Amino acid sequence: MYRLIKPIFFKFDPENVHYFVVKRLKWFNDKFPLGKTIIRSSFDIHIKGLEKEVFGIKFRNPVGLAAGFDKNGEYVEALSNLGFGFIEVGTVTPMPQPGNDKPRMFRLPNDEALINRMGFNNKGVDVMAERLRLLKDKHPDIVVGGNIGKNKATPNEDAVSDYIKCFDRLFDVVDYFVVNVSSPNTPGLRELQEKEPLKNILNTLQQRNRKNDISRPILLKIAPDLTNAQLDDIIEIVAETKIAGIIATNTTISRDNLATEKVLAGEMGGLSGKPVKERSTEVIKYLSEQSNKAFPIIGVGGIHSAKDAQDKLDAGACLVQLYTGFIYEGPGLIKSICKSLVK
Repeated sequence: MYRLIKPIFFKFDPENVHYFVVKRLKWFNDKFPLGKTIIRSSFDIHIKGLEKEVFGIKFRNPVGLAAGFDKNGEYVEALSNLGFGFIEVGTVTPMPQPGNDKPRMFRLPNDEALINRMGFNNKGVDVMAERLRLLKDKHPDIVVGGNIGKNKATPNEDAVSDYIKCFDRLFDVVDYFVVNVSSPNTPGLRELQEKEPLKNILNTLQQRNRKNDISRPILLKIAPDLTNAQLDDIIEIVAETKIAGIIATNTTISRDNLATEKVLAGEMGGLSGKPVKERSTEVIKYLSEQSNKAFPIIGVGGIHSAKDAQDKLDAGACLVQLYTGFIYEGPGLIKSICKSLVK
């Protein structure tokens, strides 16, 4: 079915199509109980052998949706019905912001990739927190991760305050946190991946985390463009700050070996999809081996098939996430991966 409608979707602006699809998916989920049942029976999969416990959280399967797809926590229930084992929302910032000017998302079909420079467009953490509160009251079993960032107008020296605001506001309504300092679409953000500012952010959040009777796992999302020396620093930082794990990786600023014409490939922003697959897997393997599997890793980047997911797991990932592969292959990809993992 998806193979038939994808060519139609791909004729229109990718951001417009995205919201067209998810809004109708939510409408169908909310208004038609029978429709929701049909969707779940078509795509969802419940197999006991797929259950996994990572950083103290029980996941019904290891295939999640990466951050960026549901920036405001609007579509979690509807997306969960497609079979995802967990949904990561965001990136969210303390204050609402419109993001970068449009157009800001581009398809590269010849490379099965996307370029985006969205710029953390979101409605602010207060809106997300209220939505997730209602969701958790209704569906406490859906595992939700909160991906948090800083507002564009916040200088880097004050960035920690933005992460604290998001952390405090979402603490009661998410199952784990992801600190995003690796998006290439907010000016200066990647400078926070440097050792000292990163340790300051993570240590501050961990101190705040320990003040609560119930702590939340905190993960760090890193770029695929880090050198091995920088990855060594990441391993050291995880050990020092005692965060729960790493998400590897975000989008890349590299444009190496693309089949897409140079004008389109040269658009500013982060590249995702198949071109980042190998580098993402390399980063996972390096972190896993060099740390002696000291912490859990969520693998994301270029997963378009069950084999791609298995490669990430073989490299050392405990869980995987989809984004661009989900767009190119459709919702059947989740079930395909889960069935393959059982075998």
